Amino acid sequence: MKVETIDEAVEQTGIKMCVFGFAGAGKTVLSATTEAPTVILSAEAGLLSLKNAPAEVKARLAVVQIKTLQDMGQAFAWLQTGHMADWLVIDSISEIAEVVLSSAKSTNKDPRGAYGDMADDMLELIRQLRDLPGYNVMMTAKQIRVKDDFTGITSYVPMLPGRQLTNQIPYMFDEIFALRVEPHPQEAGKFIRVLQTGRDVAYDCKDRSGKLDMYELPNIAHIARKIQGKPLTTPAAAPIVEDEPVVED
Repeated sequence: MKVETIDEAVEQTGIKMCVFGFAGAGKTVLSATTEAPTVILSAEAGLLSLKNAPAEVKARLAVVQIKTLQDMGQAFAWLQTGHMADWLVIDSISEIAEVVLSSAKSTNKDPRGAYGDMADDMLELIRQLRDLPGYNVMMTAKQIRVKDDFTGITSYVPMLPGRQLTNQIPYMFDEIFALRVEPHPQEAGKFIRVLQTGRDVAYDCKDRSGKLDMYELPNIAHIARKIQGKPLTTPAAAPIVEDEPVVED
């Protein structure tokens, strides 16, 4: 039996986070801010946003395209063969869940049964990816607006097919952040990206480390250093967005 301190256990386990946001918020670009070797399992057609990244950033990124369940299985087997990177990014679990759901519908003609099969398979897949030893893990998700039938309050949460899977996601990660695009505080008509790390009436977020501010610049390396209690460097400024974003429901 191996007895560890809390710090040792956390260091061994790594950081596990989920980041959700609407299309175009910059979730894929966020994967380029780890400042460390990173494997991206990409199920979305959003890699063009990384094309103009600096050469030293692109040199740290390895991409595996996920189009089918077979692709996912091969990628998982490959990741288990050794330490491929410091960070593993799954972009996005929303798209991968749709692939799993399509497969479930082909074998289960009952729609409710297909959604149940998809939820079971996705929960197991998320656990397996999250718990891969030696990796910090970030999973991105699309964003959806939901209304509480009892309180009438509307909030934004990670979007996944099926209520069962959506309800389980908050319990599977230590860190759940919303990537938001907000008006620039000094420049009228321009906008900046920020990560919300704590819950409010509109966004269902959390930070189990207790070391993050309510709003952080979208820089994963900076956030990781804060969570791990390491010396901080000056984070990159939040990128300016020229056009007002269109929030999807």
